[in-house]
Amino acid sequence: MSSITEALIEFPAEHERNVFGSFDGHLKVIEKTLSVTLVSRDGKLKILGIPERVEKARRLLEQLLESSRHGNTITIQNVNYALALTMEEKEKDLAKIDQDIICHTIHGTPIKPKTLGQKQYVEMIRKNMIVFGVGPAGTGKTYLAMAMAVTAFRSDEVSKIILTRPAIEAGEKLGFLPGDLQSKVDPYLRPLYDALYQIMGPEHFTKNMEKGLIEVAPLAYMRGRTLDNAFIILDEAQNTTPAQMKMFLTRIGFGSKVIVTGDASQKDLPAGAVSGLDVASRVLKKIEGIAFCTLTGRDVVRHPLVQKIVQAYEDYEAKNERKNGERNRSARNNRGGKGRRTS
Repeated sequence: MSSITEALIEFPAEHERNVFGSFDGHLKVIEKTLSVTLVSRDGKLKILGIPERVEKARRLLEQLLESSRHGNTITIQNVNYALALTMEEKEKDLAKIDQDIICHTIHGTPIKPKTLGQKQYVEMIRKNMIVFGVGPAGTGKTYLAMAMAVTAFRSDEVSKIILTRPAIEAGEKLGFLPGDLQSKVDPYLRPLYDALYQIMGPEHFTKNMEKGLIEVAPLAYMRGRTLDNAFIILDEAQNTTPAQMKMFLTRIGFGSKVIVTGDASQKDLPAGAVSGLDVASRVLKKIEGIAFCTLTGRDVVRHPLVQKIVQAYEDYEAKNERKNGERNRSARNNRGGKGRRTS
């Protein structure tokens, strides 16, 4: 039987609430997951348990403390992700993630990747001309791409930001919406406006829009254009057709960078229609200069409940795929049996 050991961490009072959580909620999760006992007293945190678990808890808590010192708000999601990395002996990667600041919002909040998947995504954007970011809702695909676009724009790497989405009519016809064409398509583009407001501020965004330096438009508006020296983001790409995707990708000119984001599990295309995102992932995956980054439920950075929802749907869809596969195999076997005759 393993002996019980202990470790002590000096814990400054100003970081206790952030790292420990409300009513020590974060500590309770760490205790339960790592099977250790945590006792805070007089500026010190004592860790009790078997040596291996104590060491994991010590490394985890030191990483969280360092993150707090860098001005980050520690959420239960941060704790759960850090725990997952600790169990895989990857907790050192947390520090690398924390140091990669893309830019700041108008309120001074740093924008940076929060998971290893997001960090890989940001690095791919830096290194490649075209990047496909594919994954479920809440993984930061569009927001991080927007932050990278604003950073490139501010540093004069590009002279223009172009944001576009396919205007898919999900249950409602555009013609029945009130107003002119712009007011009809604005609801589809609202998430892009919201992200830019937060990063650039409404005033700067509006001024750059008026100057034509930022353009937000439906995908159909891209036809016939050549887009030079621009940072271009195609959002909700799972709702493009193969023809639309080809049209968009062949608009790219010199000095441009393109990010294509989408969630293959949330298509609004007509039943039976093929997604341009699915086709592109098969056709373009071996071309140099084009990178594909697949984000998963572990990269969700919204409310923890969103992560659970994503995981539940992934499990459900995987189960259905297995059932369909078994059903198809059974049907083939039955057809094969009926085709044989005995003499």
